[in-house]
Amino acid sequence: MIPVNQPYLGKEELKNVIQCVKSGWISSKGQFIKRFEEEFAEYCGMKYGISVTSGTTALHLALLSLGIKEGDEVILPTFTMVASAYAVLYTGARPVFVDSEERTWNMDCAKIEEAITKRTKAIMPVHIYGHPVDMDSVMRLAKKYKLYVVEDAAEAHGSEYKGRKCGSFGDFGCFSFYANKIITTGEGGMVVTNNKKLAERAELLKDLSHSPGKRFLHTDLGYNYRMTNMQAAVGLGQLHKIKSFISKKRQMASQYSEELKVVPGLRFPFEEDWAKSVYWMYSILIEDSFGLTRDESRDKLHSQGIETRTFFVPMHQQPVIRKLCPEANRKKYPVADYIAQKGLYLPSGLAITKGEIHRVCNVIKKIKKSI
Repeated sequence: MIPVNQPYLGKEELKNVIQCVKSGWISSKGQFIKRFEEEFAEYCGMKYGISVTSGTTALHLALLSLGIKEGDEVILPTFTMVASAYAVLYTGARPVFVDSEERTWNMDCAKIEEAITKRTKAIMPVHIYGHPVDMDSVMRLAKKYKLYVVEDAAEAHGSEYKGRKCGSFGDFGCFSFYANKIITTGEGGMVVTNNKKLAERAELLKDLSHSPGKRFLHTDLGYNYRMTNMQAAVGLGQLHKIKSFISKKRQMASQYSEELKVVPGLRFPFEEDWAKSVYWMYSILIEDSFGLTRDESRDKLHSQGIETRTFFVPMHQQPVIRKLCPEANRKKYPVADYIAQKGLYLPSGLAITKGEIHRVCNVIKKIKKSI
């Protein structure tokens, strides 16, 4: 079976973990935590990095640090992973969803302004599948309405908007280091910011809100969102290879697009002129003209030893969101509905070989030929 994603771990990660174990600093203190935070923030072009337990907790911590609370609203795309909406709900605020745009499948920035109300406090752009959102549009609206911006860059490590790294535009940039991300710590995440006060607030909240200078005295509700030194040891080794990882992802996407361009009925990922996508996953749409549905195509690929994944189920289709946010049911999101129904991503892990990509493409060609 060619897996849909498999991370690449090297000698530096192993060396760092061994050093970490030998030092005895295996919990949330130690040299690797500080180095990973500082070097990742610097890579993003930001001053401060605060490591956490996941991309979900990164988003939650960012919103908490900005004071997002019950009665507030946060605008985000309906086409995203559920963690984006969960992070908003954890604060007591309400997620307000907007549809996607057709070319990149990111949130349609032309629809953000109509979703803004007097309760809106923040916009959460999500850089879907490694392609940047149109951040000029987002930041212009944020300035006009005095809104916070929390970038969900969980899938976009190293992606660039007009030459600037994703995650560096908003009040906070939030990243995931889950095993299928561009770089991984197994589980884990990071928030980055240029605001010293926000960084200090986030650092306090993530560590149970111990009072500065007097441990075990707590005046605020805190959270245990600490990353371990062992995870940071892996992350640091991964970070040192991120340039080559992104190059591999872009080469992978180029090979897929080149080999599959002769197959009618497939729509490939689009890259805007102002963007540098990292192609977190090589994602395609199975159009009606292909001759099989997305799910039928997926079954045939699986029978040939090729693992795939369907696209995210949009938030307005999620039973839990419909229950908690019934107002989402009253709006229409035709683009998100369409891409969610047609979307499939192919094996895209960093461990994949050119030969495996070639095999996937040949199987797809044979499936099309047999229809």
